[in-house]
Amino acid sequence: MQKLTYNAIGLMSGTSLDGLDIAFCKFQMLPDQKWSWEIIECATKQYPDDIKIRLTKAIHLSGLDLHSLDVDLGRWMGSSVKEFITKKNLTVDFIASHGHTVFHEPENQLTLQIGNPNFLHAVTELPVISDFRTLDIAKGGQGAPLVPIGDALLFHEYDFCINLGGIANLSYENKENKRIAYDICACNILLNTLANSKGLEYDDKGSLAKSGNIIKSLLNEWDDFPYLKKKPPKSLGIEQIEPEILVKIDENKFKVEDMMATAVEHIASQISKTLISAKNEGKALFTGGGAFNSFLIDRIQSKLDHKYELVLGDEKTVNYKEALIFAFLGVLTVRNEWNTLASVTGAHSNSISGQKLGDI
Repeated sequence: MQKLTYNAIGLMSGTSLDGLDIAFCKFQMLPDQKWSWEIIECATKQYPDDIKIRLTKAIHLSGLDLHSLDVDLGRWMGSSVKEFITKKNLTVDFIASHGHTVFHEPENQLTLQIGNPNFLHAVTELPVISDFRTLDIAKGGQGAPLVPIGDALLFHEYDFCINLGGIANLSYENKENKRIAYDICACNILLNTLANSKGLEYDDKGSLAKSGNIIKSLLNEWDDFPYLKKKPPKSLGIEQIEPEILVKIDENKFKVEDMMATAVEHIASQISKTLISAKNEGKALFTGGGAFNSFLIDRIQSKLDHKYELVLGDEKTVNYKEALIFAFLGVLTVRNEWNTLASVTGAHSNSISGQKLGDI
């Protein structure tokens, strides 16, 4: 007989390199066959300087250096989680880890997430579920996005779920009641790169962008990114963003404030167009670090009419929704239930993704 309650830790290491998100979550299957959930404890652990520097260069590392980073990151993740569990005095069923994406090229059937799960398992002495993308890739899918099953089962009261992370992505149910989801455009990868050039981790509330002026020529170049014209299913990786988007940042030619204003306009335009093309009204939940960028949210709202309600999740949900959902993907793996949707990824069938280490 299936368990009805699960206490799991979800781990998320995003492309914006904000740190390792750790969320201890409780999931319960209710009598009406719907799920209740709660993020009980959470924390973001900053990367050690050595690991962060290597992560920023990961796509350019040799095979040996990349493997070394994989091991070191997995060991550090294990130590971070073990410390978190001890400090909070938690009883945990298992850990579900997304890992840190280095390569994502579904057209070549390649995806690589590092943070070696064997070392995570060995250090914590807890069951670990990882590698949620490869099976879908092997079935001809994009291996992304993975969050939509969580949107469908945990956040069904919203018409849209939009995550403003390193990459902005969207999830919604279409007229045929099929879950559709895909990456929209670069988001915090672009904004944080510009903020870093001013010695800032990020642009607090979008104040830097708000002080700048839009550069029309740069906006046109960013809006002309070929990925934006592709039809879903589709997914976006840093190896596409770096040569097509980030390469156009030029401090010798433009002021950082103006490039930031242009980046916000680009992101807001792409997100608003995406919402309008999906449905002509609805309630949209915004999460991820970009949801705290009030200037970006205001620019998105300005491009939509009153039929669209933009909702910001509470602080825990905004910061830890992806970690929460990876914990939930682990629950579905344990229950032997679909956690990767072919309607989203374009694979030839749904999948029960995730490799297990240890007894669950």
